[in-house]
Amino acid sequence: MNSRRRGSAHGGQAGDATGGSGGLASPPGTAALRFGVARLKRLDEVFSDHPVYFVTTCTFERRDLLANDAVLRAVMEFGERGPERGAWLGSFVLMPDHLHAFVALDAERCRLSAWVSGLKAVVARVLRAEGAAGPYWQKGFFDHVLRGSESASEKWEYVRTNPVRAGLVQQAEDWRFWGQVHLLRSDEVGM
Repeated sequence: MNSRRRGSAHGGQAGDATGGSGGLASPPGTAALRFGVARLKRLDEVFSDHPVYFVTTCTFERRDLLANDAVLRAVMEFGERGPERGAWLGSFVLMPDHLHAFVALDAERCRLSAWVSGLKAVVARVLRAEGAAGPYWQKGFFDHVLRGSESASEKWEYVRTNPVRAGLVQQAEDWRFWGQVHLLRSDEVGM
């Protein structure tokens, strides 16, 4: 995995209500640059043995809570700390009422349900600090493991154009609430 900044249904603990193209580098004006954060160094390891998951989770009652700078910053910081726990956050998009993310996990160190639960808890703390009333999250989440024959870029194209389909922007590049912490696969690209 290169380290770059930019920017099935499960229940139980993961779902608590606690409230493309071809490997192009991210363009200038990325979330990392907007927040004045230095780019991460290249990781020395190769993560071919770690599965990459496509994850979607929604806010409670699909409330518009997520598309803001404080949540974006919290998700980026959560992703930066992930390797300590065996999790590498790739590209993600924050929609007002849900998020899509690509994450690679070292199954010996981190379970997907624990990762999602931690992400939800971090975002819930930010929302609580901003005065939003809980609960913040629907129970559970959806995930799909990317297999060798699948193209992450096809999934990413769907995710990155989600704000356009929702009528939030005219062009995907105009949506501010997305990022990429680690490049997970050679065919995964940022916006």
